[in-house]
Amino acid sequence: MKTDQLKVGLAQIAPVWFNREATLEKVIKYIENAASQGVELIAFGEAMVPGYPFWVEPTGGARFNAPDQKEIFAEYANQAVQIEAGHLDEVCAAARDGGIAVYLGIIERAKDRGGHSLYCSMVYINWTGKICSVHRKLQPTYEERLVWSPGDGNGLTVHELGNFTVGGLNCWENWMPLPRAALYGMGEDLHVAIWPGSKRNTFDITPHMAKEGRSFVMSVSALMRPSDIPESMLHFKEIMEPIKNKEFLADGGSCLCGPDGKWIIEPQVGEEGLYVARINHEKVREERQNFDPAGHYSRPDVTKLIIDRRRQTTVETIDE
Repeated sequence: MKTDQLKVGLAQIAPVWFNREATLEKVIKYIENAASQGVELIAFGEAMVPGYPFWVEPTGGARFNAPDQKEIFAEYANQAVQIEAGHLDEVCAAARDGGIAVYLGIIERAKDRGGHSLYCSMVYINWTGKICSVHRKLQPTYEERLVWSPGDGNGLTVHELGNFTVGGLNCWENWMPLPRAALYGMGEDLHVAIWPGSKRNTFDITPHMAKEGRSFVMSVSALMRPSDIPESMLHFKEIMEPIKNKEFLADGGSCLCGPDGKWIIEPQVGEEGLYVARINHEKVREERQNFDPAGHYSRPDVTKLIIDRRRQTTVETIDE
């Protein structure tokens, strides 16, 4: 039986940087912990597995054909997630065993694009352990473009969870009006925004999206400190020199707003943890009385959005 109540968990954790398997183990522990508390949806930060490419700026940014950056990228690709290889099977099993849905940020080594280009992807796993969508970030931001490829519209979709309709976007995609509008038009009323971390990213946009969509908005961030970079990291000294005096590379900022734009969980800074709240769909219905962006407060006869959700691929084979 569907219910208005939903218990959500915001997992603000640091990755085990450049270590896919160790990071997945940490993710699974948080899923199990959340499930033991009755959490029905848990979300993790952007690029959680195997971590955000914090090496780009310290190694000089856009240095074409730089040997050190090429070596680091090669290992980053080696530690990336290939879903077809079963890298998320144990995460799916944890979701199934705990009866909990999961949004997980990964770096995807996409087999259907040749197996070597990387995508910043957001994976939704339902409470039965099924991967229901893989959203590849539409537009990498700034230096991310040296590492990640632009995605497509295949993952612009929503999922039923109790009485809620949940969808999500990666980082600065959340500032893109049309992808937001696409999810609103599909009935989204619980939005999951995932970030590499930092309160400066989440503090303004989270209540804005909540009021614009008249939806609950979970902004879930990772955490990253210079001390999280292992000494075994390639070009460790080169990476550490410009950042060694920083307390954080990403300080978290995970938070939750209601559909009236008011804080339920204010931005959490500087600490790892699982932040839990119970939300009520009735609040969505109350706020939609005066504004519904894809319903009574829209004019499809004047403005309309077209979405291409085909998975982009370079090669299409016809065998017969």
